[in-house]
Amino acid sequence: MGNHLIPVQPLTREAFAPHGDVIEANGADSFLTNGGDARRFHRLGVADCGADGGRTLLSIFRVLHIGLPPRILMMERHPLSSQAFVPLAGQRFVVLVAAAGTRPRPGDLRAFVTDGRQGVNYHRATWHHPLIALDAGDFLVVDRDGPGPDFNQDYEEVFLNGDIFIDAGAVSAAVSMQSPTFSQEQTQ
Repeated sequence: MGNHLIPVQPLTREAFAPHGDVIEANGADSFLTNGGDARRFHRLGVADCGADGGRTLLSIFRVLHIGLPPRILMMERHPLSSQAFVPLAGQRFVVLVAAAGTRPRPGDLRAFVTDGRQGVNYHRATWHHPLIALDAGDFLVVDRDGPGPDFNQDYEEVFLNGDIFIDAGAVSAAVSMQSPTFSQEQTQ
């Protein structure tokens, strides 16, 4: 099996819709709340964690590895729930997905680059790669906790065959076309 280079595109609601929700204020329904002291960007995604007695968890993932993996070896999914990742300080990340269903093949993989203001909420059973952070920091994670002692009851992974890579040049190009992230604006 030859090399497979995954193309990359900017993350938009329309392009990502088959896989989940883009969590961002830009273009969302909004209204004033708290006596006019805040604007609520409403219904950006729906946490789908209630199957089989599950409940919604809020956690923080602190990035331990920054950058693209040298090779794409595996994909994971959560058959009973959605899972969301939201950067807490403007971190950009690569979102690698394949449609829910059968074992993903290299040609099924799609890659998106976030702009640091966007999070994602994967639909239930959507195949995705673990977090690929381009910037260090913490991410809010919303996922499922189910009854029973095994946290992995809503977790499935598959290992992929072949030499599969994310197009690093396309990631760099997408990042260079984006406006500065929130954290970058604060330091300028």
